[in-house]
Amino acid sequence: MGARQSRTNSKDKDPKRMLLLGRRQRFSSWDDTLLLGKDPRSLLKRGMRHVSFSLVTKGMTDIPDFLWGLSEVQKLNLSHNQLRVLPPEVGKLTRIVVLNLCGNRLKSLPREISLLQSLKVLFVNMNCLTEVPAELSLCRNLEVLSLSHNCLSQLPASFSDLSRLRKLNLSNNYFAHIPICVFSLKELDFLHVGSNRLENIAESIQCLASLQIFIAESNNIHSFPRSLCLVTSLELLNLNNNDIQTLPDELYLLYRLARIAWNPMDKGLHISHNPLSKPLPELVEGGLDMLFSYLKDKKHN
Repeated sequence: MGARQSRTNSKDKDPKRMLLLGRRQRFSSWDDTLLLGKDPRSLLKRGMRHVSFSLVTKGMTDIPDFLWGLSEVQKLNLSHNQLRVLPPEVGKLTRIVVLNLCGNRLKSLPREISLLQSLKVLFVNMNCLTEVPAELSLCRNLEVLSLSHNCLSQLPASFSDLSRLRKLNLSNNYFAHIPICVFSLKELDFLHVGSNRLENIAESIQCLASLQIFIAESNNIHSFPRSLCLVTSLELLNLNNNDIQTLPDELYLLYRLARIAWNPMDKGLHISHNPLSKPLPELVEGGLDMLFSYLKDKKHN
């Protein structure tokens, strides 16, 4: 009995075996599936609405080829890896509704992304994009697009064809102005252009009649355009950390702004950290009703 136990103990302490065990413990579920010769479809998760597949935080530099055969995938999450290229084979996954590529090292997207005709949600934030292919505008069902934290300074003019787009995040890029194509997106209710290089907001902003949330904080915007006051659907307007000195008399037209907001997540008017001229700073401190009353009287006097 003692000899058998001794042999067992020595086997457990064998360096090669311990190394193999250590490696084995680091295998991911999809590594296991491939090593055991299982069908990768066994990793698909079938929810009530979508068939999903996730390879999050795997340290991947390349996407495994087996993925392109999983044609039934509708939600694909490849976020937080080390991907530098999204292969053209992505166009084979024609049923994709949600594609998450956040937190990789992508410098571009393949033209074949236009084949994803069911695509509604696309996250490509926190990458290294310097351009976006015009072919993305062929994804006519796209509703949510996040391109934040990239190296973009322009968008293709064809983006005006994304007629169903409702939410667009362009923050933390290199835009010197809001791309003209954005003003054609009539269904847009969320637009984030914060932390860019904006010096003004074009008068065309009034074309976005459905806009409810507009964030343009941390730019170098010099003036608050009167045309923005015509976007009466606004419920959150964030112009913090800019170079705005005066406010338009028509500001009171934005009746859906409930308060002067200080918490970034609150609805209302965010106007702090601007060099507002007197008596505006005191009026802002007094609340939105006081500010609106002053501007309304000023307009009519």
